[in-house]
Amino acid sequence: MILCDKFYIDGAWVDPIDPSPFPIMNPATNSQIGTVSLGTRADVDRAVAAAARAFESFSKTSKEERLALLRRLRDILEARNEEMAQAISQEMGAPLSMAREEQAACGIAYAEDFANILEALEDQEELPNGDVVLREPIGVCGLITPWNWPINQIAQKVMPALAVGATCVLKPSEYTPLSAALFAEIIHEAGYPAGVFNLVFGNGPSVGSALSTHPDITMMSFTGSTRAGVQVSKDSADTIKRVALELGGKSPNLLFADCDLEARVTASVQECFHNTGQSCNAPTRLLVERSCYGKALEIAKHAAETQLLGDPAQEGAHIGPLFDQMQFDRVQAMIQIGIDEGATLLAGGLGKPEGFEQGWYARPTIFADVHNDMCIAREEIFGPVLVMIPFDSEEDAIAIANDSDFGLYAYVQTGSKSRAYRVASSLRAGAVAINGHATAYGSPFGGYKQSGNGREGGKFGLEEYLEVKVMPSLDQLADDGCFSQP
Repeated sequence: MILCDKFYIDGAWVDPIDPSPFPIMNPATNSQIGTVSLGTRADVDRAVAAAARAFESFSKTSKEERLALLRRLRDILEARNEEMAQAISQEMGAPLSMAREEQAACGIAYAEDFANILEALEDQEELPNGDVVLREPIGVCGLITPWNWPINQIAQKVMPALAVGATCVLKPSEYTPLSAALFAEIIHEAGYPAGVFNLVFGNGPSVGSALSTHPDITMMSFTGSTRAGVQVSKDSADTIKRVALELGGKSPNLLFADCDLEARVTASVQECFHNTGQSCNAPTRLLVERSCYGKALEIAKHAAETQLLGDPAQEGAHIGPLFDQMQFDRVQAMIQIGIDEGATLLAGGLGKPEGFEQGWYARPTIFADVHNDMCIAREEIFGPVLVMIPFDSEEDAIAIANDSDFGLYAYVQTGSKSRAYRVASSLRAGAVAINGHATAYGSPFGGYKQSGNGREGGKFGLEEYLEVKVMPSLDQLADDGCFSQP
């Protein structure tokens, strides 16, 4: 049994004040592989106090010092990438190849990216009016991350905070503690000063709320469900914290008849099922031009029926199980809703795939003839479930795509460059992928509407952790004779 029974606070692994054991499960076998101790408000108080003490000195470190730490962090992440991949595969069911090449590897990429951005960042600039703007670290940050892309989200929050000289307390998902504990080990090995980074395991109502309401935390960054994001915002309001939210999605994928139909429909289905559909930006609404709708259904059905499933401990391009019974039950309930709503079940359906009865595997499912007012077209399912909706015109497609509470990501498939730009510019989403080309590391990630506020990644993500101060130019004041001494 793996034990995650300590928290990383003030540069050391310490016992919880009042430990509460919680099982760590392997979703492929539905068996317990370890135990994590969940914390309380008292543990958060201890971690925040450490971060506040560390901020006094760490906020004054030079950019060169912080760059050296970040690059050391990157090197250790690369050296321990296989350990990270194994941890993620065990705790949330990502197939090993994908866990190694995408889930774990993103930490390395973000460390490299943030180092390059920090190196180019000017902490001082002169405005056209002669005043000077200073950029300073915001303070102690509370960071809450999810289970579906555990290191991806930890990296996008912890790294920019530490890069600019802020300090932090991380509450990772209690369901994926192995990767978070390993990340804390790597932070320690990289040589970050005590108290700069702190880790407390716990659930949302206890540790998450304690962070959001804490008077000594100046910023909250949260990734998770829209419902939980609303609560973080409410909890943070009394102390006027900055709040950055990356929430849910129901990403539209607009497919026009002038694209390479076979390639783009197949890739669209595969992208929806990637990570077993457990990605907030998954293209789960496939909007298809009516003139090619029938052919697209045939291609999509074949893609779903040939989608490989397998043991996440094995190498390969297969998808794994859903992350736990709670998620499995939700996906099953949403599939039943789709059937009850009268959508055409093109592939998959209820139950587990043959030969995968032990873990939380779901059948890759496609619904056709869906209307945008159906529940399955509006709610985030977070599983390998695709809905297909026909449209008649470009304007119709844009209207359907934008008729959503969410606006995190969108996708366009077309053979026309002018249409790609025109449609992408009209979509109310934080990012748009075109013909299989997604946005890259270094670009901002975040959404419109109920998909959140703020941005993660790149220069925009770094600036989330900075305050802006303005003052007159001291050189100009000196030239005007305002000072008696140099």
